[in-house]
Amino acid sequence: MLSGAAGVRWIMFLSVFDVFKIGVGPSSSHTMGPMSAARRFLDELVGANWPRASRAQPKALTASLHGSLAYTGIGHGSDRAVILGLAGHEPSSIDPDQMDAILETVRQSGQVSPEGHPSYRFRPAVDLELDRRTPLPGHPNGMQFAAWDADGQLVLRRIYYSIGGGFVVSADELEAMRSAPAEPQDVPWPFANARQMLDMARQSGLSIAAMKRANEEARMSRQALDRGLDAIWAAMSGCIDRGLVQDGQLPGGLKVRRRARAIHTQLAERWQRNEIDPLMANDWLSLFAMAVNEENAAGGRVVTAPTNGAAGVIPAVIRYAIQFNAGTGQGAIRDYLLTAAAIGGIIKHNASISGAEVGCQGEVGSASSMAAAGLCAIMGGTPEQVENAAEIALEHHLGMTCDPVGGLVQIPCIERNAFGAVKAVTAASLALKGDGTHAVPLDACVETMRQTGRDMSDKYKETSQAGLAVNVVAC
Repeated sequence: MLSGAAGVRWIMFLSVFDVFKIGVGPSSSHTMGPMSAARRFLDELVGANWPRASRAQPKALTASLHGSLAYTGIGHGSDRAVILGLAGHEPSSIDPDQMDAILETVRQSGQVSPEGHPSYRFRPAVDLELDRRTPLPGHPNGMQFAAWDADGQLVLRRIYYSIGGGFVVSADELEAMRSAPAEPQDVPWPFANARQMLDMARQSGLSIAAMKRANEEARMSRQALDRGLDAIWAAMSGCIDRGLVQDGQLPGGLKVRRRARAIHTQLAERWQRNEIDPLMANDWLSLFAMAVNEENAAGGRVVTAPTNGAAGVIPAVIRYAIQFNAGTGQGAIRDYLLTAAAIGGIIKHNASISGAEVGCQGEVGSASSMAAAGLCAIMGGTPEQVENAAEIALEHHLGMTCDPVGGLVQIPCIERNAFGAVKAVTAASLALKGDGTHAVPLDACVETMRQTGRDMSDKYKETSQAGLAVNVVAC
């Protein structure tokens, strides 16, 4: 597939489980990506696919973060993620409650001891560099890992790029993806853009969710697919629930206090009294999104949807549908996720979901577009109405910058997810009032986002060098 801002061509099938990945906050590209890259370096280190001297024994590791990872790495926990990855942990399985203890052990001992490896010297204060001077050529989110022998001779060096949504590729893979010709996907409905998706829906008489399901079931059983979808929703729902009961101050130094618990208490009291409030549905929707992104900011368990910075939009809209539409059952939730993933795949294929490439239009904008499509679908929308909903939501995020204050996924990110959810519901409602005919195709909107991201100054693409990041004093 094609990640337009970087010109990356993906040949692989983008599964719903590539779009939605269970991990930890606060960032898919800046936290989950570096952790996965570090773990991948460990795997390569014990592999046999690189030349080495017969007596070369890795004894020490070093790492450097470049580009956007260097500028906002501390606020996004990229440094912590690298340490945890080199200690042998993965985003999908690490216990968020144990991370601080693991980090302290590495800092005190000056070494990492991943399972299946010998211990390696790794002193975070010395061996981990945030290099703002030397961008790597492939992508704004570049990382370099190296292993050294006891005499200080280089044993292995690898470059990886975190290209958004938790996806990690090596420098060689990135080059191959850019130069490879497009190839047909080995699935029943291989749509690469919205026009093809609608053409196939008309030809087949299938919904977008049904086509996406058929594509997934070409690679796994229906039972495995449904179990996976249910696990994704369970993780999303659990994140909402945790966010609604947690209190206190978020980490990072901005002194941002969690608000979801207090708002939830107010809304729950009104709900129990059956008070009529014209803002109530909107308030619940915003609350659910904020609960997720407060959990994300705290480094909790979240699902990329399609990124961590935009993780609140899609689950908020599902929970909203469940609360205000009694007909939203497990089958509808699965269709919602499949439809949203189909739209997310189109956006990633033809533009980007990475804030470091195209700004927040690629993160919250994509999430809002996906959520709008999913909601429209489970409310009975035709494929044309679903595509219209996705377009409306994305159109009204075009040009949105990524300028996190202090490099933290807090201001404006938490509230921005609430607004993305509100826009998604509005877009779905507008689309359902029409017949699917509209002036701006989704494909044109996605291409506009790609071009806008290409033209946007790097200062506004997750580097915290402009916008709110420099006009709000970090306390």
